[in-house]
Amino acid sequence: MLLSIAYFPPVSWFAALARDFALSACGAHPSVVYLEACENYQKQSWRNRCRIYGASGPENLNVPVVHEGGTFKLPITQIRVDYTEPWVVRTERAIASAYESSAFFEYYRDDIFAILDSRPETLWDLDLTLIRYFLAKTGISADLRPTTEYLRPGAEDLREAIHPKRPDTVLRDLGLEKPYFQVFARKYGFIPNLSIMDLLFNEGPSSILYLKAGP
Repeated sequence: MLLSIAYFPPVSWFAALARDFALSACGAHPSVVYLEACENYQKQSWRNRCRIYGASGPENLNVPVVHEGGTFKLPITQIRVDYTEPWVVRTERAIASAYESSAFFEYYRDDIFAILDSRPETLWDLDLTLIRYFLAKTGISADLRPTTEYLRPGAEDLREAIHPKRPDTVLRDLGLEKPYFQVFARKYGFIPNLSIMDLLFNEGPSSILYLKAGP
């Protein structure tokens, strides 16, 4: 399976990654996932944005990047995060406002904020650190392998299938279109395929049961 890197990835991203993960009497069998490390940076994608469920409904959070000469011709691994803007503080406030009353917010808050406060230099490092954290907390085992060359599209290519500007059918295709508890669902109803943090803050260790269609 081939995926693009993502910032606080959507639930469908983790569901796709979890598809081949399995537990047996012999132990865990991790998913093997290639992360596209050789593509050029693309704006308006999940690479530097995520969507949460705030008190007023869906809310997008973005990571600003340093716009150097030829930014959009640079490999994703070389894109630097712009910390001249106070986006970390704004992001933490938005997350706290959205999820402070969720069942598991206090269990994960400090760890997640510590990752943001550590200010990784590149977008790749920030995203990968968050991905590894959520893998650990959801209990999914994955062998993440950065690509060493830009791969041509293939049958297991989900690089552009999971995108905020295009229909995302991953959860439907995996038989995972189902609701879970959300803090503001009584006001606006269930909103599917938000950031993985929405699932984790609301479902905690049971998140893996949502992400896996079967054993």
